[in-house]
Formats: sequence, C-alpha cells, structure tokens
Amino acid sequence: MPGDRRTEWGRGALALLVGAVLILGSVSAHAERLSAYLDKISITDFFPGADHVGAIRTDFPVAPVFQGERQLGYLFLNSDWANSIGYSGKPIDIVLGITDDGVLAGGRMVAHKEPIILVGIPESKITHYIDGYKGFDVAGYAKSDTQDVLPSDIVSGATVTIMVIDDSMRRSAIKVARALQLGGLRVSGAIADQYVVDTAKSSIVDWQTLVGDGSVRRLDVTRDDINQAFSGNGDPRAASKVLPPPGDTTFIDLYAALVSIPTIGRSLLGDAEYANLQKMLQPDQQAILIAANGEYSFKGSGYVRGGVFDRIQVTQGDSSIRFRDRHHKRLGDIAAAGAPRFSEVSLFVVPRDIKLDPAAPWHFQLLVQRRLGALDKIFTTVGLDYTPPVKYLRKLPTPEPVPGASAAPATGGNAAMADDDSGRDALWMRVWKSRMVDIAVLATAMLLLTGLFFFQDWFVRRRKLTERIRIGFLLFTVVWIGYYAHAQLSVVNVLTVATSFGSGFDWGYFLMDPLIFILWFAVAAAMIFWGRGAYCGWLCPFGALQELLNKLAKAVRIPQLTIPFAVHQRLWPLKYIGFLVLFGVAFHDFDQAERIAEIEPFKTAIILGFVREWPFVLYAFVLLGIGLFVERFFCRYLCPLGAALAIPGRMRINDWLKRYRDCGSPCQRCSVECMVQAIHPDGHIDPNECLYCLHCQELYYDAHDCPVVIKKLARLDRRLALQTKSPSSLTHKNPAVENVGGAGGTETGSDPVHGHGTQY
Repeated sequence: MPGDRRTEWGRGALALLVGAVLILGSVSAHAERLSAYLDKISITDFFPGADHVGAIRTDFPVAPVFQGERQLGYLFLNSDWANSIGYSGKPIDIVLGITDDGVLAGGRMVAHKEPIILVGIPESKITHYIDGYKGFDVAGYAKSDTQDVLPSDIVSGATVTIMVIDDSMRRSAIKVARALQLGGLRVSGAIADQYVVDTAKSSIVDWQTLVGDGSVRRLDVTRDDINQAFSGNGDPRAASKVLPPPGDTTFIDLYAALVSIPTIGRSLLGDAEYANLQKMLQPDQQAILIAANGEYSFKGSGYVRGGVFDRIQVTQGDSSIRFRDRHHKRLGDIAAAGAPRFSEVSLFVVPRDIKLDPAAPWHFQLLVQRRLGALDKIFTTVGLDYTPPVKYLRKLPTPEPVPGASAAPATGGNAAMADDDSGRDALWMRVWKSRMVDIAVLATAMLLLTGLFFFQDWFVRRRKLTERIRIGFLLFTVVWIGYYAHAQLSVVNVLTVATSFGSGFDWGYFLMDPLIFILWFAVAAAMIFWGRGAYCGWLCPFGALQELLNKLAKAVRIPQLTIPFAVHQRLWPLKYIGFLVLFGVAFHDFDQAERIAEIEPFKTAIILGFVREWPFVLYAFVLLGIGLFVERFFCRYLCPLGAALAIPGRMRINDWLKRYRDCGSPCQRCSVECMVQAIHPDGHIDPNECLYCLHCQELYYDAHDCPVVIKKLARLDRRLALQTKSPSSLTHKNPAVENVGGAGGTETGSDPVHGHGTQY
C-alpha cells in the first residue's frame, strides 16, 4: 500500500509539473500578444495620472500600471481570459483596465475581423459602447446573484458582435479579479461536494410531474411585464413604443429543460428521439430543450441570415453559451403525456468546446428587442434559473488532496487557446448551408452572365434583347446584390487579402460570407477572360446604380458633358494613385487604410442605404449627382477597387471584343458612343478602362449604325449588281447580306462582311 500511495503522489506531482509547463507556456504566448497591443493604447485613458506600465507577470497575462511607485491597477486582454469569438469566427481583442478595487477602468478594441464593423456599423459606435463599461464594479457583480446585465444601448445591426463584446468583457474581468484577488474576491481552496447525473435513474413521467419537480422550468411573460422592463431601463424612447393592451396578453410562455438527464430526456423527447440524441452527444456533452408559445419568438430570424441565435444565451458561473444553427434541431411537439401544444419546440446541443455541468445550476437569458425605427432598436432581457432536481443526481466521493498541491487559480490561458478559433471551419459551412437559397440565386445569375459573355456574338446581333438583358441585370445588381444581399465588394477586401499573406493567410475568414466569396471567385475567373469589365460593368451595385440613374437623366433630357479625351487620359490615373496609396498604408497601418478607403461611397450608398452621418451621405449624393452629367464618373476616375482589378486584368488570355481595320481611321462612331471613353480615337480599346457593356459589339454587327458595315455592304451590293446585272440585286435580300445581323439578323451561313474583322 505505501508503494501504491507513493506511486499516486508521483503521478500527481508529474501532472502538476506538466500542467505548470502548459500554463507557463500559455501565459508566455498571451503575454506576447498583450505586449504588442499595449503599444497601441494610452495608459492615461485608463488610469489618469499613470506614468508607466510594469513588466507583464509570469503567472498571469496581466500588466501592472503605476504612478511613480504606487500601483493603480492592471491591463489585460479579454481574449486571453474568456471566449471572444465574434460573428466572423475570429476573436475580438479588447484591452481592458481594472483597478485594485475590482472596478473596470476602461477598454479599447485593438483588433477584430467583424464584417459588420468593417463594412457597416461605424467603429465609433462600438467604441462608445465599450466606454459605457468604465466604472463597472466587477467585484460587486461577481459577489451578487445578478444574472442579466445588459448595457443601456446595444448597437442596432450588430447584436451578435455587441453580445460577444459585452460577455467577454464582463467574464474576463471577473476571472482577472478572482485570480488577482481584487476587490475582496477570493479563490477558495476548499474542495466542494461534487455531483453528477445518475444515469441509472431512467423512467418516463408525465408533463405535470416534470413541471412540478422542477425538471421543466417556466418563464411566463406578459405584455405588461415587457412594458415595465423597458420603462425601467432609463431610455425615454421606450415609452413611445409600448405594447398595446390588454396587458395580460401572453408575450412569451417559455419552458426549458436539460434533456441530457435520462428521465427528463426520455419523457420529453420520446425513446426514439432520445436514442438519436444519445448517438449524437459526445461524452460530457449536454442538450437543452426550449419550447414556447406567444407573440415573441425565442429564435427570431437572425439565425436564418447568419446562423446565430442572437436572442438566447445560457450562462453558468463565468461561462456563457450561445448557439448556432449547427447546434439546433427543430422538433414537432413534446412527447410527455399531458404536454400542451407549442408553436416553437427546439433542441439545442451545447457546443463540444464548452462544458456545461449538468449537476449545477444554470441561467437562461432571453433578449427582447423593441424597434424604434427602420434601423434603431432598444433591448432588455428576461430569464429563468434552472437547477437540476437532486433526485436525478448522485454525490461523488470527496477526493484526497495531493500532497504539495495548492489551489492555484486558473489563468484562463488554456481555455482561451482552446476557444481561440475552434470550430471556425464548421461555422463557415453552417453559414453556407443557411444561405443556400441566396447562393443558388447568385450562382444562377453568374451562369447567365457567363453564357452572355461566351455567346456574345449571338446576343449583340439582337440589340433590343441585349439592351433588355443589360437593364434587367443592372436592376438585379442594385436591388438584390446591393440592397438585399449587401454583397458589395470593396477595396478593403483586396487589402485584407494582401496583408493577410504576411500574417498567416486563413481561408476560414474569407469563407464566412458566401456571397462575397462567390463574387470574388467569379471576379478572379472573369479577369482571365474579360478583365475588370465583368465585375465593374455588371456586378458592382454602386456602378449599376450610377448607370441606371444616368439612363434616367438621359430620358428626361439632362445634358451630358463630354470630357475631352486629352483631359480624360490625365484623370483616369487618379484611381490608380488612390489604390497605390491605400495599398502602401495598409501594410503600415491597416486601420488608417480602412478610413482612407471611405473614398468608396459603397458603405454609405449600398450597405447602409444612406442612413449615416451627413458628410458621408453628402459625398455619396455628390458623386451620384455628377454621374447624371458624366456617365460612370466615379468608376472612371476615382474608384480604387476598379484600379485594383484593372492591374491583374491585363493578363487575360483572350481578346473578345472585335474591331475593324477602319475603326478609328476614319470611323469614330464607337469611341464617341463608349460610355466611359475606353475606346481611343485611333480605334483600339483600353482593357483597363473597358466596362464590357458590349455596346461597341452591337455597333460592330449593326448594318444601319456602323459606317464600316454600311460601306462594306454598299461595296458588296455594287459587286453583286455587276455580276448579276439585275436592278433587284441592289436590295439587301441575299443570304450574305442578311447574315450581317443588325437588329433582326441571324447567325446561319457565312458572313463575308465580318469575315475581315480584327480583335483588339
């Protein structure tokens, strides 16, 4: 026995040694990240009067802050201590300050990949939101029984991102306060009684029994309850949007249960569904059933667009659990005898990388939103506490303490590393599955456009058909790609790809938005054949909006300004200069490059639909206004994305646009009618400027508008007349002439007129 005991002690000591090495390695890695971010902040923004930051501690990734010899508090990175994975699947990094009293001294977001902030919500709103946490009593909150803490103003349109920021800031601050014993918090070294689910207890009971013994917990909320909750949040705007009477109408009647407990699971799911659940669950993985009636949905519609259930959250201790569509299964009804019918019944599986203790209490939180306007909302929360019935648990024997072991606080380092990017690939696949309809629509549009380009000779001979197709596709681009799908490409995407190669390229991030990814793939493929024109001329929502507005301007006879070609040649390089400036700045300071990229009005005009600060709206309207007089003004002279696409576009493998030897000398018809002046006076087409509208190809085959074709036809008629010596031969009724095409030509037979054309 003594030998066995020594062996156990030896194993325990080895485990402690390995654990210490892993923790120290983790702390070292996180210390490097924290050190890099400390250079981006001013410590006086957190601690007024502070004059220096001490060395990062070797036991925890925190940096002490001093005023002379007096310590004021600590700086730390939220993602080192808590899960901060956002909508993008990447962590949102925030440097936080905490005083020795356990009070937050401020915070600053130093890195993120959130798409809604990059191309939608102004970062200033997120900064303002984080600033609202200054003065938050972390120690007091940790000592209290409060579960639902929701700041006063969630940023509308970024619910998921804000909830991640909110949760990671609070939970990381609590872990730091406990680890450093700030504000009177202590880490208990005593070993508490531990319980586990007794899997031997498995039976089937009815609904009343489940509700009566607490196996199923209820949250019953009326309209009056919600009105009172909003009136108590201090926002006077809530009073103008109260729910109408009667106040006793059910807002939501919700039930929750932990169905990974055998008796509860078998009773609510039925034996067959419970058996399926057991096959799906990994060891120590749990599942929760949620069912509800009422006028408010606990699921909402956000998960359909982005795969995230942003209205619900489960918390246990310092951990929080959010669910995505891959964790969800919709059920038809509840199997327990006597159970009511529910309009929504869902089964949620806790993610594998997050542990929910089935024998410990947990809290369910429901986010309730109230719309104030088209884009403005306010929020409040309601919730229920769940404690598993003791009769389904069994107590574990108290383990003997390992000699020499101490109750050292967990750093959170290992957990942070485990959380860092786990499941990202699964996330992008879930997003793609949730947007299959949108993907199918866009893919169909891409196939139609590809067919148009490959068979352009057939289409351009039918000018009315081609014109209708073009107008219809431009409308689709503006309405569906732009305002519905928000799939507007940006030069920021190009800069992100370019800079990511230097810091570790990762496909996971670029796959997170399927429509953007498909468009970029299509652009890359199209540049091999047709250059930048496939995107800029057909698929860019802002470009399409400019062209459609210009067509309306021409219809109401707004005069069009013609830029002299010499001036035009000196203006179009401006967009290349702009792109090169952005490209250089991005490698030095990507945040600054993003701000300069506001030269693109895409975010204002397309993504945010002109709902933005007035200088941005004015800038977008000025560009569109100029475009009424100068067609595609922004595309011609200012667009950095167009410049970025034009540079590799020169490497296309084929020239599809046909020209005559007489084009430009003497004929100037195409150069005059080209909407972006991509055709030089000498007749050749500049592929860097061409938007591939195909108008020059319509003229190329038109027997009535193209002077070269008209001249060739006249010469052909004279030759045929001399051969036949028949006056009737002067009419265009021979097969050779009919094959010219024109507005109603055909493609059959030979084409002696166009057989001598050239391509640019």
